[in-house]
Amino acid sequence: MAHLCWLCLLQGSLLLLATARQSRGPPACPLPAKQSKLNSFLWTIKRDPPSYFFGTIHVPYTRVWDFIPENSKKAFQQSHIVYFELDLTDPYTISALTSCQLLPQGENLQDVLPRDIYRRLKRHLEYVKLMMPSWMTPDQRGKGLYADYLFNAIAGNWERKRPVWVMLMVNSLTEVDIKSRGVPVLDLYLAQEAERLRKQTGAVEKVEEQCHPLNGLNFSQVVFALNQTLLQQESLRAGSFQIPYTTEDLIKHYNCGDLSSIIFSHDTSQVPNFINATLPAHERMTAQEIDRYFRQELIYKRNQRMGRRVKDLLEEYPDKSFFFAFGAENTPKPC
Repeated sequence: MAHLCWLCLLQGSLLLLATARQSRGPPACPLPAKQSKLNSFLWTIKRDPPSYFFGTIHVPYTRVWDFIPENSKKAFQQSHIVYFELDLTDPYTISALTSCQLLPQGENLQDVLPRDIYRRLKRHLEYVKLMMPSWMTPDQRGKGLYADYLFNAIAGNWERKRPVWVMLMVNSLTEVDIKSRGVPVLDLYLAQEAERLRKQTGAVEKVEEQCHPLNGLNFSQVVFALNQTLLQQESLRAGSFQIPYTTEDLIKHYNCGDLSSIIFSHDTSQVPNFINATLPAHERMTAQEIDRYFRQELIYKRNQRMGRRVKDLLEEYPDKSFFFAFGAENTPKPC
């Protein structure tokens, strides 16, 4: 289970990186008093029997479950087959993702990164390891989840990982993120429930299809992205920077059913956005190149591929009811 957090790390970190440099939107909406008044992230595919798209979020399920309308839970329970982006319960998924993150045999980060960035990275990870015991909650310790174990689960073998994966790892090693560890994210919880209910499950993507686009960045782009991430974390430690959007903002928007919010908007979904008006011209150009690349690979191509596979499944099994649980940023948008 130690490497399972990487699935959530990839998806959750991309979304938070995407929004880190956006301006704050309007305040979260007031939560309705009645469960029946909750907004839904459920779309019905009208056929007999019906099938469904459900927009998930990569945060601990306990933070959002009570705000998910009963119609969504009922659709999940009544569906014959449940499909996710990735098969979170398949050991091959974990093995393939772990392998995808590693540098070629015989290479280490110290050998490939500029010396200054490597030293700053090592210093930051030493800081995180030192602070992590104070970040843990009593509830986590009561469940037998301790700082050393958690640090190794997230950052173990970091010197063998590709720089782009280290960038995502660094972005997730924050106090707020650490406090949320130990509770399944919504996607994983639904997968576990589907297994418990003995439903047939599947995935519309392979790990390689999510992983390889990240590994497709050229070296100068990866070094730029890692440097920007370290600069942000160093500024946070110094108290000179505050992330405009946090996991708490993400949860509030989701619980309000606020799909049109900037945090779920088409312009920010799952794409690391390093574009910053304060960057020098040549660095701004690099940030724009990264943004275009991820937008093409992780939004446009990905959605087309997922859409084709959903269509094929529905045509192949016309007598089955499907429940497709995808990240809210990948579900259909209102007209």
